[in-house]
Amino acid sequence: MSKAGALDLASGLGGKMEKKDVLSAVDQYEKYHGFHGGEEEDRKANYTDMVNKYYDLSTSFYEFGWGESFHFAQRWKGESLRESIKRHEHFLALQLGLKAGQKVLDVGCGIGGPLREIARFSSANVTGLNNNEYQISRGKELNRIAGVNNTCNFVKADFMKMPFPDNSFDGIYAIEATCHAPDAVGCYKEIYRVLKPGQHFAAYEWCMTDSFDPKNQEHQKIKAEVELGDGLPDIRTTKQCFEALKVAGFEVIWEKDLAEDSPVPWYLPLDKDHFSLSSFRLTAVGRFFTRNMVKALEFIGIAPQGSQRVQAFLEKAAEGLVAGGKKEIFTPMYFFLARKPLSGSHE
Repeated sequence: MSKAGALDLASGLGGKMEKKDVLSAVDQYEKYHGFHGGEEEDRKANYTDMVNKYYDLSTSFYEFGWGESFHFAQRWKGESLRESIKRHEHFLALQLGLKAGQKVLDVGCGIGGPLREIARFSSANVTGLNNNEYQISRGKELNRIAGVNNTCNFVKADFMKMPFPDNSFDGIYAIEATCHAPDAVGCYKEIYRVLKPGQHFAAYEWCMTDSFDPKNQEHQKIKAEVELGDGLPDIRTTKQCFEALKVAGFEVIWEKDLAEDSPVPWYLPLDKDHFSLSSFRLTAVGRFFTRNMVKALEFIGIAPQGSQRVQAFLEKAAEGLVAGGKKEIFTPMYFFLARKPLSGSHE
């Protein structure tokens, strides 16, 4: 799991956009969100622009803090964050029953950390679907470095309109990615369409739990912090995801919020009360150093103007995620395994 350094963070900030355009992109991104007067309907209508701006602005921060796999994980006592992330990915491969040579799709693949791991673990051929040009170019470079070009590739496209024929893949998974979709049913229907009959779709979804009370102002504040800090149009409930799968035509084999019985809380790496040398950059002390480093890099002109504001909304997201986790109103790992029936197509 490679980690970017300070200069990688500074040079990558803004993704493929010109450095002079970063500040205005931050302005535009923030205006999509409730904290800045934005409306959910605008975020859904303009989700492609919003999510692309989010990942152009945030990817280098993610790689700096997390490495190549941008997701949380159920974690055992005595297990490092890195080990838990790998096991979380292996679990998906095992649930899908992946075999050598199968064609597999990673929906919303980031820079490809999980797809490289799953391809090596299962010997399957994994295609990563991503609509962000910067993440794909970074992922291709990491594929080359890892020597997995023969089994891993990327396709730039919107997962609401996939450029694949019907019944193309032997297995499909998504890790904390389809939460960016403006419509869960539409997204799951596209996944259903390109999956071969009798095969499986497995995912970890970001969701509000049954403990979330939409009338509770504190709960709504936490939800809005996560939406702003993580590029989300709206966070669905676990029930909404479950129903959307059925409407899309899937048979749900099993589903569970894996955060409920994680021996080590999933949000621990971000918790200000926690300190770890192995995941130092994610800790409160590590984030303090990052904040001041970004301030200095922006001041001397190595990092573009607006970099500190990106770091600030990611910090706000971390606070919202920890608060949501502690109150058990939010989970990043609502897991489901669903099957496309053998009989016919779903209308």
